[in-house]
Amino acid sequence: MRVDVLTLFPDILEGVLGRSILGRAVEQGLIDVNLVNIRDFADGPHRVTDEPPFGGGAGMVIKPEPVYRAVESLRGLNSLERIVLLTPQGRRLTQDIVKDMAASPDLVLVCGRYEGVDERIRTGLATDEISIGDYVLSGGEVPALVVIEAVSRMIPGVVGRRESVEEDSFYGGLLGYPQYTRPREFRGMAVPETLLSGDHERIRLWRMKQAVRRTLDRRPDMVETQRFEKEVLDLIKQVQTERDAGEVS
Repeated sequence: MRVDVLTLFPDILEGVLGRSILGRAVEQGLIDVNLVNIRDFADGPHRVTDEPPFGGGAGMVIKPEPVYRAVESLRGLNSLERIVLLTPQGRRLTQDIVKDMAASPDLVLVCGRYEGVDERIRTGLATDEISIGDYVLSGGEVPALVVIEAVSRMIPGVVGRRESVEEDSFYGGLLGYPQYTRPREFRGMAVPETLLSGDHERIRLWRMKQAVRRTLDRRPDMVETQRFEKEVLDLIKQVQTERDAGEVS
């Protein structure tokens, strides 16, 4: 998969792209991340990429010309079918969106800066707008890294064991279940006996039930919007009944 990132600050991304699982994925050619400096496509000796907004107001706005030119320079290298503007005004990133992105052969991520981008970038160039949450950052570089990291995990071979991906929070519409490691007891807190039983089916059901319980407790909105298999639906009803009765298991 190829990802082209348009940014005014490529150095922000360079360090992270060379580290850990993502760095190995890039090194192995499982994902190709190309950083495009928007400033290289700006006019004049000073390579101006931003201007004050028409009508006045605080801050600067990224000009349309260099962004369009940067995207057009990718013709023949990127299909340009998915040009994603990273902005707090976009739809909130979810695991379903991540899966959809990962199914594409390539992406273009456009990182905003300052007070945003010229509206003609949004309306005439972007095919999608994504936000990583309801808060404001200084630019789109950190959101771009979030998108790349999340999408790369969906690509076969990036994460060593496929089960690690499939058991992640949000992957199946539920939050992750509790995890424990050695020692068996720590400062009065013991590992649940079920996890020490060696009974794989019992452990599987316990984990699924805990994932359901945690999701109902922390993110009930997820349960309301997802379509689950019958086994999960039965566990949801069971946990809700236990909660109503004041039981915990």
